Amino acid sequence: MGRTRVMIAGLPGKMATLVAGAISAQDDMELHNHALSEKDGNVHIVSSSVVMLIPPFLHQELLKHGDFDLIVDFTLPKSVNRNAALYCELGIPFVMGTTGGDRQKLLDTVNDSGIPAVIGTNMAVPVVIFQSMIDFAAANFGGSLNGFTLVIEESHQAQKQDPSGTAVSLLESFAALGMPLQKEQIVMIRDPMIQETKLSIPRQYLGGHGYHTYTLISADGTVLLRFTHNILGRSVYVDGALKAIRFLANHKDEKGRVFSMTDVLRG
Repeated sequence: MGRTRVMIAGLPGKMATLVAGAISAQDDMELHNHALSEKDGNVHIVSSSVVMLIPPFLHQELLKHGDFDLIVDFTLPKSVNRNAALYCELGIPFVMGTTGGDRQKLLDTVNDSGIPAVIGTNMAVPVVIFQSMIDFAAANFGGSLNGFTLVIEESHQAQKQDPSGTAVSLLESFAALGMPLQKEQIVMIRDPMIQETKLSIPRQYLGGHGYHTYTLISADGTVLLRFTHNILGRSVYVDGALKAIRFLANHKDEKGRVFSMTDVLRG
């Protein structure tokens, strides 16, 4: 099997840049020398690798004629559905690591297409396992925590505009357990001062971290459950993205199928 040729969407964004650099270092992958972007110009990924940025009005033309196997998308929430529709229209398998957008529309777009995609609100393997634990509890112990209240607090870098995709993805499972919560009720912390002083996030990671705390409290206040997953930096997400690429490369002939990061871990 030859190397998987990967195009990046989202350069020069931080996650897209890190994933591009990691792809360049893999023996079984090849980074395409063009990338979908919101701007034009060039980006140096490694000393010997320069990627040309292609702005939106040229995306369709590039994708029609580009020589690659799949796309990895780490763009912006506003681009999620537009990009997915274009990938599906042109028959290009993709890994979607971008959060936000209309998620149901995203799933429907792939399901109605002739391509597969890996779609994950979080690519960090330990967090995917945590999500699977909550989903398992919801599927097997529905309503068991009726009367409990749920508080979700999440902290990310100030540039992140939307609520945590990981937290949003768990709302349905928490509701099934008996603790409905609206997306708008998720507490978003984006103030670097609060992050450093109250959450003790090291200063060097204020620009890239994911802290989540889920607090479950019984109606009478005598029982408290608290789950926390804290991530500093982005390396764990990059590792997950590489796993997703390899998985999709082995399933690129599937038709109209959405794979989750849980599917990726199951192999």
